[in-house]
Parts: sequence; C-alpha cells; structure tokens
Amino acid sequence: MSELAELTRRLSAGQELMPPEVATASAALASPEIADDGKAAFLIALGEKGETAAEVAAFANEFRARAINPGVEAWAGQAIDIVGTGGDLAGGFNISSMVVLTLACAGVPVMKHGNRGITSKCGSADLLAGLGVDLQAPPEKLRVALDQLGYAFFFAPAYHPAFKHIAPVRKILAAQGRRSVFNILGPLINPGRPANVLLGVFSEAWVGKLADVLDLLGTEAGLAAHGVIAPGHGIDELTTTTLNRVRGIGRLRSVDGRWSGADYGFAATPFTDLQGGDLQANLAIVEALLAGRAPAGLVDTIVFNTAAALWITGRTSELRDGISQARELLLGGAVKAKIAATKEFFHP
Repeated sequence: MSELAELTRRLSAGQELMPPEVATASAALASPEIADDGKAAFLIALGEKGETAAEVAAFANEFRARAINPGVEAWAGQAIDIVGTGGDLAGGFNISSMVVLTLACAGVPVMKHGNRGITSKCGSADLLAGLGVDLQAPPEKLRVALDQLGYAFFFAPAYHPAFKHIAPVRKILAAQGRRSVFNILGPLINPGRPANVLLGVFSEAWVGKLADVLDLLGTEAGLAAHGVIAPGHGIDELTTTTLNRVRGIGRLRSVDGRWSGADYGFAATPFTDLQGGDLQANLAIVEALLAGRAPAGLVDTIVFNTAAALWITGRTSELRDGISQARELLLGGAVKAKIAATKEFFHP
C-alpha cells in the first residue's frame, strides 16, 4: 500500500493527520508520479472526515514552502491581504479589489493574492487586469509597484507551480460537486506573507475554523467574516447589507460575534446592491462607483471593509474611526487617480 493510500485509510477511520503526515501527503499530491484517482480518494476522505484547523494550517505551511518567493519582506510586516475564499455562489461584485485600491490610497501596503474567476463570472484577477494590472509582471516589477502604487497583486498560478499537478484532480472533484482542502488554501498561502488579513469566508461554519488556522500560521492581526444572506446561504464578504459572523485573528482574537452595518451607522440596503456580473459589467460598476452613481449598499460595503482594514493594520484605534476617510478616498477622486496611475505603471 502506498503512503498516500495508507493515509487515506487512516482518514477514513476518522484519524487526524499530524504535520509530518500532512508533509507526506502534500508531496504526493504535488507529484506528477501519483495517479489522480489516488489523490482524489485522499482528498475525499479528508473532506468527509472534516479538516481540523491544525490539518489545514499544516497544508498551508507545506504549500507556502513550495511557493515562489516574490522578495517583498520589506513591506510584509505592515501589509494586509484583502481576500475571500470564493465558492459562496452569491454572485457578488469584486468588493475586495476596490478595497485594495482604496487602502493603497490611504498608505496601507496591500498584497493581494488571487486568481481568475473559478466559481464566479469575474475573479479579482479578471477585474484588476481590466483596470490595468499586468498579471504576469515579475516579482521585481511588483516590488516597485508596492513602492510606487502601494499595492501588488500576486497572480496565484504564477507563484504556486506545485498546483499544476493538483489542478486535474480538483477538476475531477468539482465535476462531482465536491470541494476539497484546496478550495480554502488560496487565501492562506499568499506568497508575500503579509502580517495582516481581512478574510471573507464562504460558509458561516468555517469562520471560526479559518480564524484558528490563521492564528496557527502566526498572522499578527486579522478578521474572518461571513455575510449571512439567509440561513445556510451567505457571501464571503463583510457587508453592510447582511448580518455578519466575525472572528478576530492574532492581536484581535478576542473579537467574536455578529456585526451589522447599522452597528456602525450604515443605512439598511438590499443585498442586490452588491450584485456583480462578468468583467464588462463589473468595469461598468467601477465607473459608476467613481462617478458617485453606484448603489448605496455597494459604496457602504467597500467603505466598511476599508475601515475594517485600517483598524486591523493599526491605522485607527476603532473601526468606525476610518469610515469617513475611506468614503472620501473612494468617492473623492483618490481611487480614480490610483487606477490611472496603475494603467500608466503597467503600460508596456
């Protein structure tokens, strides 16, 4: 029996994997020599047992170690990632991408890690590329971007070569309607390793677990959040249009509860204000945002997330202290100027 098959057997018996066993499994999953059916059986057994926070953290450490290092350590200690797990099927606009631009205008270094749309019509990579970001820019260019623009986007396929040999089995599982641990690893393996994170979570049940994972990974400060649209249905965002399940990470680990936009002075708005579409539709929404014509709930949600990130990174002492600054940056011309600067910076 192969090592991966033995680990699969142990998972099927309900046994938790220890870090050395996760290391063995990760090597097998990343190997072109291991058959996809064996990889699929392992991932199915892990998912059916239920991944523990310790197991997910161990997998994240393994694939962090396999990532290409972009050499951005000089910024990492102050930087934040604004990221969602995806997979919520809520059809929301790319809120995190606009938060990245707004935060960069506030002087907070942002290291965003993402991909093209997989479970959505337009992923963060799709929108940011549409706004001028070169997804294939080499690390040296991205270091200059952090210095001059205040943010960098790490296109996941360019930094995780090990995933090449995992993609086929992920497609097999997706065709069966199954998720795996790889559906949640993306936000945990940012190659820039920023000290802070604002993480949107696809499921309310996973908020606490992913907060625990990020604690185990040594995150200095962060917040995990899930917007509850209806029982059993939500969005991987902190929003002003939903009740939000939140858990703090690192320095903020005492935060544990439910927030609403009304708690922070935002008016009630419908969830439909957050709806997005394909790339062209979302670029039109960006244009409307910058012209002051976007739905109030979308504007408020971007402001809410930006204010939360300012608080997470220690720029404000309370979340509500950053709301007016975030709104002025978003609507007062700073973000529009940042997009123009982005296009000029990456223009060949």
